[in-house]
Formats: sequence, C-alpha cells, structure tokens
Amino acid sequence: MQPSPLQARRVRALMGALLTSLVALAALLTGASASHADTTICEEFGSTTIQGRYVVQNNRWGTSAPQCITVTNSGFRIAQADGSVPTNGAPKSYPSVFNGCHYTNCSPGTNLPARLNTISTAPTSISYSYVGGAVYDAAYDIWLDPTPRTDGVNRTEIMIWFNRVGSVQPVGSPVGSATVAGRQWQVWSGNNGTNDVLSFVAPSTIDSWNFDVMDFARNAVSRGLAQNDWYLTSIQAGFEPWQNGAGLAVNSFSSTVNLGGSTPGGPGGPAACRVSYGTSVWQGGFTADVTVANTGSSPINGWNLAFTLPGGQRVTNAWNAGISPSSGAVTASNAPHNAYIAPGAQASFGFQASYDGSFAKPSAFSLNGTPCTTG
Repeated sequence: MQPSPLQARRVRALMGALLTSLVALAALLTGASASHADTTICEEFGSTTIQGRYVVQNNRWGTSAPQCITVTNSGFRIAQADGSVPTNGAPKSYPSVFNGCHYTNCSPGTNLPARLNTISTAPTSISYSYVGGAVYDAAYDIWLDPTPRTDGVNRTEIMIWFNRVGSVQPVGSPVGSATVAGRQWQVWSGNNGTNDVLSFVAPSTIDSWNFDVMDFARNAVSRGLAQNDWYLTSIQAGFEPWQNGAGLAVNSFSSTVNLGGSTPGGPGGPAACRVSYGTSVWQGGFTADVTVANTGSSPINGWNLAFTLPGGQRVTNAWNAGISPSSGAVTASNAPHNAYIAPGAQASFGFQASYDGSFAKPSAFSLNGTPCTTG
C-alpha cells in the first residue's frame, strides 16, 4: 500500500529531524573529544601552551634521534625517546613545562622577568612520574640574569634534582650540603662553559613537592652566584634524559610569582614569626591546629612553613594549606585565602595524621626559610 502525500511528508519531516539530531549529537561528541584530546609534539623545539599560562616544550637539542612528548592539560609525558648519549656529557634534551621566557618564547600572562628584590614569594608545585630502563634526572630549573632578558642563555642556572637514575651527575663538583626550603640537599657548583650552575641534589627520590622558588634564589645570592637586583627570568620543570626515557611524566605543575617588594623571608629582610602547634591525640592518630603569627613590621604575602614530622607520623588530610610530602621534612603552603598576613596578624591551618609508637610534636619551624619562635 502506497502512503498518502501527507503521510510521506510527515515521514520525511521525521527523518529530517532525526538526521539533524544525529548530526548535532555527533558534532557535540566530536567537540568534547577534541577539547580533551592530548597533543603530541615531535618537532625538535616544538611547543604548546596549557591552562592558558604555561608553555610545554619538546626541547630536543643534544641528539638527532626522535623524541616525542604527549601534552596533557596539566603537564606532559615523554611518548618516544630514542637513542642515547654518553653519560659523562650533556643530556639528549630537556622536555619541560615553564613559566617565564625561554629563548623569546614567553608563557602567556607571565610577569617574568622580574627583579629578585621585587618578588615577595614564588610558590610552586610539581608532581613527577618515573620509569625504569632509562638514565635521566628529574630537574627543576630556575634561571637568573643581571638583565631582564627573554632570549639566550642566562648567567646563573639553579637546578633542583628531584631524582637521578644511572651514572649521571650535575655540572661541577660537590661543595657540601645545605638545608633549603626545609629539606636537606647535596650541593654542586660549576660552569658548563656558558653559564654558572648551582645544583641541589635530593638524597632520595622526591615524587612531588610544594615550595618557594625564592628560597633557592636567596641561597644563590648568599653564595655570590646572583645579586638581589638580578632578574628571575624562567621557572621550568622537566627531565634530562641520557638514555631512553619514554614514560617519564610531569603530572602537574604550577608556578606563581608574587610581586610587592621586600617581605619577611624575601631578599629584603628576615622573617619574624611565631608558631603555635595544638594537637588532639588518640591511639594511632591525631589532629594538629597550627597558627602562624607575623611578629614583624612588614606584611607576609605568601608563605611556606617548613617543619619535620617525628618518625612514624604521616599526614592523611589537611585544610587551609597544602602539605607535601606526607611525612618527614614537610612544607605547608598557604591557601589563596590566607596568603597575606599583616603585621600582628596570623593565619591558621590544620591537618590529620596517623602515627606509630610514641607521639611527639615537631621541634622547630621555619617560615619562608627563617626560623620561628614557638608558643
């Protein structure tokens, strides 16, 4: 039986509406997939931006062997890292994510270069993932120069080695040890032929950490490798592979540079602080309420409180501050709403933790690198 003209028009209209809906749904799904799709970069110096504020770069400069990185919204992963170079020389590359300027490539909205004595704090966080079967270091780079340059090589490079695998070592030679940002480091110093290099090597692997870049900049100043009127030009985090490296990843990265002149703990003067540490303890666990008071005459704009948890204690939850790592020498970093502490004012945060054996409290605290009184 043949349909009537009216029935035929209704069928065509229904089919048209269905087709339109299917096309719209397909476009929506395609758009959603595209917006969450990772980006692969294989070009030698190829780069892209993430979060509208950081640059991720492949930065393959020490080999002609292929290297590709897969860029995510929060970091990157080395997808391909062929070939190897001698471990007694320079690495193959430095795939990395950065805030600032690197060979005229500046991250969107950055306030770098910035003079050191105009920076109050430079809080940052980094999370790495490591692999076996490779020779590499996980390096966090801080670049300093007497001029606000956005191109070429800076005068001083500060390297923080979160991890190293294989027979590789920093530029120069060991010059002792130091406690910076609440952690102990083996310190190396030297020159690679184009710039001075000051390296801080972790005695054991660090997977993630929150800290203040200015703690390391001030250490470089104290060693005569920079001056307070020099410029911070770039803050970078990535890997230096010598052999292989596929699978190494920066899971997340953040970097903020707070300007505002001299503040306690900054290049212009020492901090003045008092810490109160109250606890509620039960068998196997406790909560701690920590108050940081500014006893100086200048405001604190951004803070990192470093202290060491006694053995057997491990943080399981925190509020009003981020705490990293979860045990041992830890650093509590301000939340956005309590970063500023006026003279005579205070900020508070807390955390819950587990413990083994006898309970004890931390014995010392330092704010932005300067010891605090307690009580």
